[in-house]
Amino acid sequence: MNDATAAILHGPKDVRIERHPVPGPAPGEVLVEIGAVGLCGSDLHYYAHGENGPNVLRSPTALGHEAAGTVMAGHGPLPAGTRVAIEPAIPCGRCHACRAGRYNQCPHGRCFGSPPTHGALTGHLAVPAEFAHPLPDDFPLTSGALIEPLAVALHAVRRGAVAAGDRVLITGAGPIGLLVLQAARAVGAGETVVTDINPGRLAHAHRLGADRTLDTSREPLPQEPLFDIALDCSGIEAALAAAAHAVRPGGALVAVGNPPQPRTMLPLAWMQRQELSLVTAFRYAGEFPAAVALAATGRVDLESLITARFPLERSADALHTALTDPAQLKVVIEPN
Repeated sequence: MNDATAAILHGPKDVRIERHPVPGPAPGEVLVEIGAVGLCGSDLHYYAHGENGPNVLRSPTALGHEAAGTVMAGHGPLPAGTRVAIEPAIPCGRCHACRAGRYNQCPHGRCFGSPPTHGALTGHLAVPAEFAHPLPDDFPLTSGALIEPLAVALHAVRRGAVAAGDRVLITGAGPIGLLVLQAARAVGAGETVVTDINPGRLAHAHRLGADRTLDTSREPLPQEPLFDIALDCSGIEAALAAAAHAVRPGGALVAVGNPPQPRTMLPLAWMQRQELSLVTAFRYAGEFPAAVALAATGRVDLESLITARFPLERSADALHTALTDPAQLKVVIEPN
């Protein structure tokens, strides 16, 4: 196989189906045939605006970093035919952050699907073997694509030190919020409350085990210290500030969602008076094996988050649907 179909973003809302060479795996890499790719908020920013935060699309690039597939060949320990979830952020392995085990903070790494590095919508990726995490033989590749956002959720729960019996508030019931809910329940959280302004997403949170849901477009979050930990998965400044007032003295506030603006105002005087711990979470650092194990046991429901599926040839339709349809949770593209 010399080349294969790829969906290449040339500019805002300009996705073209092309033929691109299949990469050859270098020493220590495996070639993965991609079976499923989940669309993330960063993909939608690149598609809609040609940029995501400070990173700008400057050359045609295949998006897609939430991916799973099947090993075809390579030089690592994984035999051909192994199903894998791909950990997309590849660090340098040499800097201070990497040596300290905080490789998610590596300033020299690359990430599949983050321009100019091609992502999984090329249909095939050469991946460092250590970042291709084996899945059970019967594990759906569509669920495998959601191991990446599940790792984000596990990292956030670990950063917040959620423990058995904790009363947990989760603001934002998008895919990450729903995965944070399940991750918190998996570590034994007590009462869990999820807020959003989308009734459909709140209904899904209830189905996934939230003890209570709250539509904050109709009813504001109580401004009294009810929770041990709040995890904001919306990235919205007002939600983060309201959550700070709902956490007990000495509790923790975890910023999980990416804010749309580089600066955010927080009620710092209140937080200081209450001695709240502000914790931030970015990607993951070592959570992929735990995410695979948790999903493989059925303790986390990944498939129910998938609300639409598209073939690779309809990648533009998939991106448009994810961007414009508020009923969607996770849109998945199946390249092969």
